[in-house]
Amino acid sequence: MSGYIGRLAPSPTGALHLGNVRTFMVAWLRARAANGKLVFRMEDLDHPRDKPGAAAQTVEELRWLGFDWDEQYVQSERRAVYRAALDALKNAGLVYPCVCSRKDVEAAQSAPHEGEQLFYPGTCRGRFEDWEEAAKVRPPCWRFRVDDGTRVGFTDVFAGHYEQDVSRVLGDFPLARDEDGAGYTLAAVVDDAAMGITEVVRGDDLLPATPAQILLQRALGLPTPGYCHVPLAVGPDGRRLAKRHGDTRVSAFRAAGWSPERIVGCIAASCGMGNGAPCSLRDLLPVFSLDVIPHSPWVVPQGNWPD
Repeated sequence: MSGYIGRLAPSPTGALHLGNVRTFMVAWLRARAANGKLVFRMEDLDHPRDKPGAAAQTVEELRWLGFDWDEQYVQSERRAVYRAALDALKNAGLVYPCVCSRKDVEAAQSAPHEGEQLFYPGTCRGRFEDWEEAAKVRPPCWRFRVDDGTRVGFTDVFAGHYEQDVSRVLGDFPLARDEDGAGYTLAAVVDDAAMGITEVVRGDDLLPATPAQILLQRALGLPTPGYCHVPLAVGPDGRRLAKRHGDTRVSAFRAAGWSPERIVGCIAASCGMGNGAPCSLRDLLPVFSLDVIPHSPWVVPQGNWPD
């Protein structure tokens, strides 16, 4: 674990809730337990879904809960870096513009897909000379060209070995809906390398997307960090937290008089640490271990949250 560099990478697409905090807690503990460095990166490139004020509120609430970090970045300020990476991929003939909508891609599915991942058969390969030509039809996205038979496997520090035939599960996967490549998949890969991230801790809903990111790292000649995908927080129906499960926003608990220590203690118990008694993040360092975290999702009780 020497030289460990981890990250917290929220998006300003909504309010911070208990599930977000749980994953960030594991990421923070993983870095601080290793006497490593932690990078904060606001992933604000999903502009249609960004909520005004959400970025500042997320930073303030994380600090209120006791989180700290050593470096801070904002992706929307790093567009030139993504443009350079996209240019490298274009020069290598590895990307092309695609005008297929999600509805088009869903209609082309010949088999059930994995989670939220959709298989794309390469409909727009070779169809357009460049982005400008594609944009005359419909706002395009950049897709990464995947050769037949491309398999990627890796060992996740929490989830274990994972392997995927990317050419059959994803096909040519999307990189960004921005002409300069400023989109989640490309930006996350480029930034992890630029910021020296040695391990990515995130929710296991992103496990199926990791092989595509590893392919992209290889194409750009970038190192592959370690990965630690931890279970999500879900409602009693097994679905990820949403309004239908009650108000699990940090702001709601705070308004109801909950202290940061009470929230941290509650979430820590769900990770096998303590009995739910109030505690700080630093109080958890002596007892933190990935081994105590359940491999099943945290089922958040439904009710009048917060009480």
